[in-house]
Amino acid sequence: MAVRIRLRRMGAKKSPFYRVVVADSRFPRDGRFIEEIGTYNPLTEPSSINIDIEKAQKWIKNGAQPTDTVKKLLKQVGAIQ
Repeated sequence: MAVRIRLRRMGAKKSPFYRVVVADSRFPRDGRFIEEIGTYNPLTEPSSINIDIEKAQKWIKNGAQPTDTVKKLLKQVGAIQ
């Protein structure tokens, strides 16, 4: 089982809002997930990022791979170098 940390799209048409979730890579983007570890809203100025750093680091230590976008967000909040 390949576990990924990725964005799950929420919100209405043309107003996206994302939840940062830990999910099995075989499940669809907005499908089943293991745990929600934060949120990301790109529409606010500046964009708001709320991620539980301890949970993110725990999942990465246990082998979860963040997607490229999530990796950038984690760097911004200081969860990874």
